[in-house]
Amino acid sequence: MNTTPPGPAAAPSPAPVPSPPHAPSRTLGVAVIGYSFMGRAHSNAWRNVNAFYESPRVEQRLLVGRDEHQLVPAAQRLGWAGTATDWRTVLERDDIDIVDICTPGHLHAEIAVAALEAGKHVLVEKPLANSVAEAETMVAAAMAARARGIQSMVGFNYRRLPSLALARDLLAAGRVGEVRQVRVSYLQDWLADENAPMSWRLRRETAGSGALGDLASHAVDQIQFLLGTTVKSISGTVNTFVPERTGAAGLEAVTVDDAAWATLHLASGAVASLEVSRFATGRRNALQIEVYGSLGSLQFDLERLNELQYFDATAPAELQGSSRILVTEETHPYLHAWWPTGHTLGWDHTFTTQAADFLTAIASGTAPQPSFEDALDVQRVLSALEDSARTGSAVVELDQSI
Repeated sequence: MNTTPPGPAAAPSPAPVPSPPHAPSRTLGVAVIGYSFMGRAHSNAWRNVNAFYESPRVEQRLLVGRDEHQLVPAAQRLGWAGTATDWRTVLERDDIDIVDICTPGHLHAEIAVAALEAGKHVLVEKPLANSVAEAETMVAAAMAARARGIQSMVGFNYRRLPSLALARDLLAAGRVGEVRQVRVSYLQDWLADENAPMSWRLRRETAGSGALGDLASHAVDQIQFLLGTTVKSISGTVNTFVPERTGAAGLEAVTVDDAAWATLHLASGAVASLEVSRFATGRRNALQIEVYGSLGSLQFDLERLNELQYFDATAPAELQGSSRILVTEETHPYLHAWWPTGHTLGWDHTFTTQAADFLTAIASGTAPQPSFEDALDVQRVLSALEDSARTGSAVVELDQSI
């Protein structure tokens, strides 16, 4: 059944506002640092954002990467006007207004802090940093820059999925009642082959962590975003299934986690279970979220990203059953900018919407979400999970006053 659940209408999710009242009179120049997976996704977003959203005009001015032989053809394919092999170039150019950081995590803090201090608006891919200390430094820089009208945001792109934005609206409107328990798993299998080669994502010095920063950061952000609450305490464990992999110089130690499991007690009183893995054979990109409340429940699966399952426990018993909501109506979050009803969106659209939200925030002078502070909260949860794992899954309390 393809129907919106009965009951009072939920408040709409925030979405880019057409014709921002304080839109810059000139085109904003964008630089993306990184041209691989995330760099390509973000480049696609900057190329398309003005075609779908009434946001400030942008121009793809500079693509930055270390390997010029790969960088130049990448820039040509992705629509960039110029290239640079040193990220510091963006600090010196007056025609660069937005710096979009899509590098490995160990570079985030240095680049972001320097760009903010140079007066550039900054978008950083998740996770914010490789450590809590680095993240705190970035938050301090973001707060100082915000006081000067310079904005910053973190790329938790799943917040821009219409189905998850709708889920947040339904939860905020009380459609499932008091939330008691949440189950979130994010499972992939790209490392399940023990012969897969070594990469920067498997080294702590470049990635910070493994499945934790890569996948659990999204999962924790969704728990806090959907429920509007924070993590109070956590108990968990991590595991590395293949301790060595072949790199350019031979066998090399894998110094990050391959998978993690945790129980999270939330400030709202709900309890969440978390499982993340890059070893889940047969799971290509399965972010699954289940929310159970006193009046109903919601289920979501990223591999069916245009759908949301809703169960209404207040309906007569003989009519109860999960409703499949196809989230493609113009009145659903973010859908006003896209296609007619029934024409589904893809994973890449979240980045275009993310770019539009960031541009609208810059134009209106409003701090965008998720902020560096939001990402720091996630970083502290991930760090607490590692602390718990090192102490035999002991419960670690998070300081809510920080």
